[in-house]
Amino acid sequence: MNCPSCQAEMPADALFCAKCGQRLNDSVPTGATGPAPTPMDRLKGRGAAPDEPETHLWAGGFSPKAMIGHWLLAALVTVAGIIAGVLFAIPTAGAIWLFVGLGSVALWGGLFLYYLYLRFGMSYELTSQRLVHKVGILSQSTNRIEVIDVDDVSYHQTFIERMLGVGTIKILSTDTSDPKLVIRGIDEVKRIANMIDNVRRDERRRRGMYIETV
Repeated sequence: MNCPSCQAEMPADALFCAKCGQRLNDSVPTGATGPAPTPMDRLKGRGAAPDEPETHLWAGGFSPKAMIGHWLLAALVTVAGIIAGVLFAIPTAGAIWLFVGLGSVALWGGLFLYYLYLRFGMSYELTSQRLVHKVGILSQSTNRIEVIDVDDVSYHQTFIERMLGVGTIKILSTDTSDPKLVIRGIDEVKRIANMIDNVRRDERRRRGMYIETV
């Protein structure tokens, strides 16, 4: 069956044209049983609309600026430990300084390892059709979320993150592998979150998701 508007070839049971959105018929084909599929079911089964190449839009990962708050807090804790060691200088001061030294090494070492994992162990790529999420350093897992499956995009910033322009993006989707994806430490977080949301809207609009639900 061909679309009467753009002449694109469509399946015989299609109700809407995947290319231009033209309504093809108003009823379920003769002999069909069960409830009529929704536009979401038909479009997912049909895949991406034809003649639309996948375009790379953005690639990124954890920004070093997102760790500034952690480094400042670690510095305050270290200074507080040194001050406590000076104020409580008693015959057992050597044990206090040992505790302060070991604590500082553990604190800064743990933060550094955490930074390395976030900086080099996570990366993201956004295209016009999907969001790719890679996790791991030595071994790596790759997950893909179709942007048409994304239901909601939001972002959060602490006070320091607002001054630095970084933040955390939260994506809710119907994807079984990542139904709630949290992307931390993204630079220009507002722009990237809006970009993901706009791509989601554009892809649904492109596939005819704005047409009435059957």
